[in-house]
Amino acid sequence: MQIAIVLFDRFTALDAVGPYEMLCRIPGAETVFVAQQPGPVRNDRDDLALIADKGFEEVPAPDIVVVPGGPGQSAQMDNEALLDWLRTADATSTWTTSVCTGSLLLAAAGLLNGRRATSHWLALDGLARFGAEPTGERVVTDGKFITAAGVSSGIDMGLTLVGRVAGDEHAQTVQLGTEYDPQPPYDAGSPQKAPAALVDKLRARSRFILR
Repeated sequence: MQIAIVLFDRFTALDAVGPYEMLCRIPGAETVFVAQQPGPVRNDRDDLALIADKGFEEVPAPDIVVVPGGPGQSAQMDNEALLDWLRTADATSTWTTSVCTGSLLLAAAGLLNGRRATSHWLALDGLARFGAEPTGERVVTDGKFITAAGVSSGIDMGLTLVGRVAGDEHAQTVQLGTEYDPQPPYDAGSPQKAPAALVDKLRARSRFILR
């Protein structure tokens, strides 16, 4: 089983690394970071780089596709090299997944038409513009497509997929081994729970003016 995690300039690190830390523990799986060109790819803060070991043409048919989001997603919405690769990979993949605004890239590639999907709460309206049915759920499964909401939810998505692929007991073992037992110090992790002033503040400075 080959798991391909897509990288592009200004991706959000946890969007990629969170699912990686779950999925790399599937028995017998090979995890590869892939980009338009092999080499280092900088994150959205420009202070961390992950190495794309392979270019798109070297990974034409992964079993699992993971598409992170991040500020750099906006510049990729009309990148036909990336969108074509997503279409090609999806044609034979067992699972096609995304984290945060990575779902907008799947939608731009035409892969989420008529499907339920999620994204970062600030970007949900963008899904509808590409024919998807946006939901506010943390992880959404529709057929072979699994989309996760903002950043940290990629860990939940990855763990969900481990269960689908390797069984509940193995997924629970991964959860225990990674001690994934969230107990956040604040209860402000969604717009429904956070103080209204914080929600308004983030909306006001949001980059999500989408095409």
